[in-house]
Amino acid sequence: MKSATAFRTISEVSTDLNVPQHVLRFWESKFPQIRPLKRGGGRRYYRPEDVELLRRIQALLYEERYTIKGVQRLLKEGRTADPTPPLPEDAEDEDTPPAGPALEEQADLSEPAGLPGDLRHELTMVLDELKSLRGVLSRLSGQFGRKGG
Repeated sequence: MKSATAFRTISEVSTDLNVPQHVLRFWESKFPQIRPLKRGGGRRYYRPEDVELLRRIQALLYEERYTIKGVQRLLKEGRTADPTPPLPEDAEDEDTPPAGPALEEQADLSEPAGLPGDLRHELTMVLDELKSLRGVLSRLSGQFGRKGG
């Protein structure tokens, strides 16, 4: 077993966090705070602080249901120590989804008829992921060029 201060490979981190390697690489593209050491052949070695940050990002995205943009905002503001997002001060209803600041980004989905807040939040998360993936695909198609078929 490795020491707590040892660097970890992407395979080790992927197994430890139970997240696919491509997700870790995607998070690297979205969160500049994650800076693994890269060796020959592009092999990644994550520092212990990188692993802790990835664990925090995972919790914010999967457990607390923040969007990518919401987590980016929290990291930028340095507000990642408290795992519980604050409820809005005017929240009187116990059914308010615990999404915290990420709800501010949902103006375009704010009041579709018949959609409860938690479903709106889920749809917004999916939309954010699709937009991010479209950007990745766009960069890749520009990098490798398109071949006609």
